[in-house]
Amino acid sequence: MTDITVRALGDEEWQVYRDVRLTALREAPDAFAASVSQEEKFDDDLWQARVKRSRRLVAEDGEKVVGVVSVGSTKGDDERVSELFGLWVSPELRGKGVAWKLVDAGVRQARQDSYDFVLYWVGTDNGRAVAFASSFGFRPTDGRRPMQSSSSDDGDVSENEMAMVYPLGDDPGAVPSSVL
Repeated sequence: MTDITVRALGDEEWQVYRDVRLTALREAPDAFAASVSQEEKFDDDLWQARVKRSRRLVAEDGEKVVGVVSVGSTKGDDERVSELFGLWVSPELRGKGVAWKLVDAGVRQARQDSYDFVLYWVGTDNGRAVAFASSFGFRPTDGRRPMQSSSSDDGDVSENEMAMVYPLGDDPGAVPSSVL
């Protein structure tokens, strides 16, 4: 394996984001709230808007894109909070530090963009993801929301997500009230 690099995509690289996003949806359909059949129908203008809406970071092994994560503002009112979302790593590279590099780059990007916190929603039943986020320094909060994957045809929600927070400021115990 060559060295994995992580970089932010420019607005003009929307096709790179589209391709890795569709690959992630095909490979791990239960991991996302969207489906590949939905997103394959998106037109170019929508993909271009998505790249501009949030920072899209890709992991590359040489010239091959092998992972992705997005960093952007949350849907809430707290402008100090950034959200890390859409994390995916190619199956053959899982467990080899690629997710760590993507999350590290996402946290650094949030700090560079002057956020005070990074929020990461993790399935409460996904022990591996909770352990990974915890090992990075994310802390669990009382924030919960229903998780719905694209494979839930009838809209049933069988799992909850927990908000995990990574403070970027001087107070490592700080938690934004918007996630409590």
